[in-house]
Amino acid sequence: MINDELPQNHRGFTLVEVLISVGIMVAIGFAIANFQTDLFSINTGVQNNLSAQLEGRKILRTVISELREASPSSLGAFPLAQAGTSTLTIYSNIDSDSYKERIRYFTVGNELRRGVLKPSGNPLVYNSANENVEVMIRNIINGTSTPIFEYFDENYTGTTTPLSQPVNVLSVRLVRITVIVDKDANRPPGAITITSQGMLRNLKSNQ
Repeated sequence: MINDELPQNHRGFTLVEVLISVGIMVAIGFAIANFQTDLFSINTGVQNNLSAQLEGRKILRTVISELREASPSSLGAFPLAQAGTSTLTIYSNIDSDSYKERIRYFTVGNELRRGVLKPSGNPLVYNSANENVEVMIRNIINGTSTPIFEYFDENYTGTTTPLSQPVNVLSVRLVRITVIVDKDANRPPGAITITSQGMLRNLKSNQ
């Protein structure tokens, strides 16, 4: 009797083939995990930068509002007391009383801070020991190439070159503020630049 059954191949996977298959699956698993990690990192970075941008713009609106209302101090001093590239000092009434606070914006490390000093005593004096300081913006990376504060005179047209340092405060009519913020320089999406400007409304052209 002729056995016409077809021969069957009972050969299974070799150890090498199994190891290769496992290696491929592990590599794919690592790739997927790394992709998810990178995606999460990018998403977190974008959210952080968006939050920093919104907060920065809100803070600059406050600064510009105080700047626009700058007026002579309670002792009669000029509204603008100091005009540096990283320091700005003005007098402005920011509360409900009649006194003009001295408001000082300045940097310490990578922070923009705000110091508020109310005059006191009889006769009135601005005692620096009574200044209240708060941090306004962190993670500033302007460096020396991008001034935080730039100043312009009454001839400002929108493309005018800023006044050279040291600035004559009597000439200033408009201040531009620029801050570059990066919460983590080692992670995307990178730094953001926030800028705003405001005129000192209470100054006359012939002052």
